[in-house]
Amino acid sequence: MNDRNISRIIPGMPSVDGDGVRIHRIGLMRQAEADPFLMLDELRSDDRKDFVGGFPPHPHRGMETLTVMLKGGLVHEDHLGNRGEIRAGGAQWMSAGRGIIHGEMPTLDTHGLHGFQLWINLPAAMKLKAPDYRDVHAEEIPAIADAFGNARIIAGHWQLDAHAIDGALMSIAAEAGVAELQLHALAGVAVRVPAAHSLSVYVFEGALAGPKPVTAGHLAVTDAGEALQLRAGADGARVLLLHGRPLREPIASYGPFVMNTQQQIEQAIDDYRSGRFAG
Repeated sequence: MNDRNISRIIPGMPSVDGDGVRIHRIGLMRQAEADPFLMLDELRSDDRKDFVGGFPPHPHRGMETLTVMLKGGLVHEDHLGNRGEIRAGGAQWMSAGRGIIHGEMPTLDTHGLHGFQLWINLPAAMKLKAPDYRDVHAEEIPAIADAFGNARIIAGHWQLDAHAIDGALMSIAAEAGVAELQLHALAGVAVRVPAAHSLSVYVFEGALAGPKPVTAGHLAVTDAGEALQLRAGADGARVLLLHGRPLREPIASYGPFVMNTQQQIEQAIDDYRSGRFAG
C-alpha cells in the first residue's frame, strides 16, 4: 500500500470577522494541496464578548460553507426564509450558489462557543446554481468507537481502519468529506480516502506524533497515496479530517465571493449592490 505522508504544516493565525468575532483562521485559497477547501476558521472562547456580535447579514456567491458546532449554539437566518439553530454536536451546510444573504448569531444562552466553519469551493459549472441549506442535528451524525478512539462522520465517505462509513451529508461540492476524530493517547488509525483526493488534518487539541509532529492550531496537508497513518501523542489528539476532489480551477475572490475570474467578481458585487444579487 502506498502511504500518504504529511508534506506541509500550515499554522493558523488570529483574526477577527463579522461583528468583532475572534477566530483562529487558516487560509487555503492559494494552497493547491488543500483544494477544494478554501478556508478553515476555528471559533473558540469562553468569554461571550469574543463572539456576541456574531455575523450579521452578509452575502455569499460561488462557494459552500460547513459549520461544525462542538459547544454553544448558532442561529442561521437567510433571505430565502430559512431559519435553523445548531447546537453542540450538530452541523450546518449552506451552498451559496448564485447568491444568498444570511446571518449567523450566537444563541442567547451561549456563554462559551467552540466550533468550525469551512469554506468549500464550487466547480465553475455550479457557481450560479440555486442556493441550498440543511441543518444536521447531533443524533443524525454517524459515530464510530474503536480501540483508536472515536469518530463522528459529518460529511462524505470515510474509511478508518476497518470501518467504512458515509457521513450525514453526502451532497457537498467536490465530493468533500469532513470527520471529527478523537484519538486516545499514543493510539493510531489508518485513514483511507480516494487516491485522487486531497487529504488534510487540522489538530485542535493535543498533538499528532510522527516524523512531522503536528500541534494544536495547525493544519497538515498530505501528499498523494492510499492511506495516512495517524498516531496521537502522549496526551491524545482531537482533529478534523478533510478530503475532497481537487477542482484545479482558477480562483478569483473578494470578501464573501469566490468565482473564477475578476469579471465574475465585479458582476457579483454589482448584482449585490443593485438588488439583483439573489434574484
